[in-house]
Parts: sequence; C-alpha cells; structure tokens
Amino acid sequence: MSDTTLSSSSSSSMNDGLPARERRWAAVAVLLGIALSNLSTAVVNIALPDMALSLGASDAATVWVVNGYQLAAVVCLLPVAAMVEALGLKRLFATGLAVFTLSSLVCAVAPTLGTLVSARLLQGVGAALLSVAGVALVRVIYPQRLVGKGMAWLAMAVAVPAALGPTFAAMVLAVTSWPWIFLINVPLGGVALWLFLSTVPGSERTAHRFDGLGTLLNGLAFGLLVVGVGTLGSGDRRLALAEIALGLVCFVLLFRQQRRHPSPMLPFDLLRLPVFSLAVLTSSCSYTAQILAYVSLPFLFERVLNMTPVQSGLLITPWPLTTAIAAQLAGRLVVRYPAAVLSSLGLGILAAGLVLMVFLPAEPAYWQIAWRMALCGVGFGLFQTPNNTAMMTTGPATRSGAASGMNAVARFAGWTLGSALVTLLFGLGGEQGPALCLAVGAAFAASGAVASAARRWREVRAGG
Repeated sequence: MSDTTLSSSSSSSMNDGLPARERRWAAVAVLLGIALSNLSTAVVNIALPDMALSLGASDAATVWVVNGYQLAAVVCLLPVAAMVEALGLKRLFATGLAVFTLSSLVCAVAPTLGTLVSARLLQGVGAALLSVAGVALVRVIYPQRLVGKGMAWLAMAVAVPAALGPTFAAMVLAVTSWPWIFLINVPLGGVALWLFLSTVPGSERTAHRFDGLGTLLNGLAFGLLVVGVGTLGSGDRRLALAEIALGLVCFVLLFRQQRRHPSPMLPFDLLRLPVFSLAVLTSSCSYTAQILAYVSLPFLFERVLNMTPVQSGLLITPWPLTTAIAAQLAGRLVVRYPAAVLSSLGLGILAAGLVLMVFLPAEPAYWQIAWRMALCGVGFGLFQTPNNTAMMTTGPATRSGAASGMNAVARFAGWTLGSALVTLLFGLGGEQGPALCLAVGAAFAASGAVASAARRWREVRAGG
C-alpha cells in the first residue's frame, strides 16, 4: 500500500469520508471482511487434529492447512501492495473478499487433504488482498476527524476474532464437524461483499507497470524456503536442503533486481534505518514464536494430555484474550516509556511463558495451564502495540503506507516460517513435537527481545 494511493484518495471526493449512513455500512463491510480473515486463522489450529483423522492424513501433513494459507498470503503481500494504485482500493478489497468467501466454500466440501490445502492457498491470497486494502479503506471511509475511531474499530476486528477463535472452534467441534468452521464464512462473506459494493464508491487508479520478474522471484524465494523447511520434516534431507538453497538464491536475486528497479516493491529507504529494520526483525521473531505455539498447542492438549477439542479451545483462549487487554495497556505506556524497552520486556515474558509450558506437570490441572497461557498473552500484548508504533513512526509520515506494508510482511513471514517449522519439528520430534515447538518458540521470542534491546541501544547512541 503506497502513500500515493492514500493521497490520491484524499484528493478525491472522499477526502472528508462518506456520509454518515453510507459510512456506517461501509465500515461494517470492511471490518467484517477483516474479522473473517483473522477468524479463519484463529479457528483452524484447533481443528487440525480432527482434520487429520477425518482425511486420513498425518499430523505433519495436515499442518499444511495452516502453512498453505500463510505462504500464499506472504507471497502476495509485496506484489499486491506495489500494484494497489493500478488496481484501486475498491476492486482490490472486493476481489479479496470474493476469493476468500468462495475458497471457504471449497474448504468446507474438500474431500481430500490436497483439495483442502489448495483451497487454503486461495484463502491466503484473499486474505493478502484484504490486509493490503483494509487500512487504506478505513482512512478513506472515515472523515479526518474520525480516522482514529476507525482505526480503533479495525484493531478490534483483528483482536476479537483472535480472542474468540479458539473458543468458537471448540464450540463448533462440540456439536458438529470441522467443515462448519469454514461454512460460516460463506453467508457472512456474501453479506459483507454486497454491503461493500453497495456503499463504497470506486477509487482513482493510476497506471503502474507490473513487476513480473520481481513477483516471480518473490514467490520462488518465499515458496522454496518454506517448502524446504517443511520437507526437512519428511526425511528427504537432500531435497529439503536443495529447496532451501534455491530459495536463498532467489532472495539474493530479488534483492539485486529490486535495487535496480525504478519502483521497487521493497522500501529500501526505510530498511536502511536501523531502528526500523530491527523492529521488522523483532516482529518476525515474535510472530514465528506465536504460530509455533498456536499450531502445536492443540496437539499437545489433545494428543498428549488427552483433552477434548472443547477443552483445548478454552485453554488456548487466555492467550489472545490477555493479549487484547495488555495491548491496550501498552498503548498508554508507550507514550511514557521507550517502545524498544516495552517490546523487550513483552518478548521476555512471552519466552518465559513458553518455557513454563514446556515444563508442565505430567497431569496438569486446568489452572496450571491457564495462567501460563495468560502469561504468554500478556507478554505478546506488551510487545505488539509498542513495536507496531515504532514501525509506523520511525520513518517520515509520507512513508506510512510502505511501513504498513512491511508490518504485514513481517507478520505473515513470521507466521509462515513458524508454520513450516512446526512441520519440521513434528517430523523430528514425534510425540515430543509439540514440546519441541514450544521450546523453539521460546528461543525465537528471546531472540526478538535481544533485537529490540539492540534497537534501544541504537536509539540511545543516536540521541547521545
């Protein structure tokens, strides 16, 4: 998403937002679409064990239901963000919502794991389109004086589905089968699309040359690296190492190609700022740790501790719930304390919580799990808001669109790497796979805390 898009939108007839009635319905449509894409991420993890049994697939293979979604999203983010001016915000969001809704239907009726993973790839494409267009649309729908209110609602559309997703999935699985966690998207997505098309006017579009080579290298780089890490878990080490090596080569080629491109997808001006680049690194580490835990915990609860899906979902819920609470607190603290300090503190707490989960008693009581999950959530919430604030305010205001795009890339890249590592660690660890994932997640959280501390050192050095 570029600043040109926002400025062109601001100079259009929508520079003071939509009329009140249209604004309300347009906001409902946008926020519902964002909420559905985030809910889809939160609910699937709980259903993975049931999917594996229903489709006759291994645990490691079933994790690709998550991997495929994350991989497709992260591959699409940079190319879509670079083309948003040519596509237009309305077309971009409507296409994303339509793709997401239709692919949800395919997920629900998928007869095999291959079909389900393919449909999840399409869902990831839709989620990427929604993610790129969502923030810009909120700034267009609301008048300038109410943009803060719109952003607050957008934050709720992200946080609430994450908090309620595990419980919602557990409730669905308690009364019916896993396809219904996808079917719920179909009527709601259809309503959101109809409201969106009825209320949001078209946005200005400008000519922009599609970077075919950069898009190809971007897809190959992320795809080969993630698939290679996943292949390590299947035992074919030579193939896995070859895929990883080719992925790294593609990353180098992408970097060189982007350096010469007149309109690069990568915001090199921001990445040259040490504080910004360290914030991106911190974000990727934190989201890698998060997804390592989120994907592996249902297997720990249901396969190792012999709990039901309902119990599993309820026990995971304290994490996102306390994240939402701590994030609000961190939003107030970041005005008084350095973002890097708060981020380091939060990731340190997250690492401690994950280590404590590794050393659960053999037969833990519910409260022994719940307080550890709440601790992880507090740590993640204390990190999230300050780090995002740092990413969005380090560079000039005119580059807020590029900063937002890198924020999304860091998030999805972390999720994608974490999902691929789950496949690897499940293949290597067997029954100890979930515990191994939590330990590696703790290591990533600790690494993020170190990166954030380095950012604070840079800030102090620059100030001194």
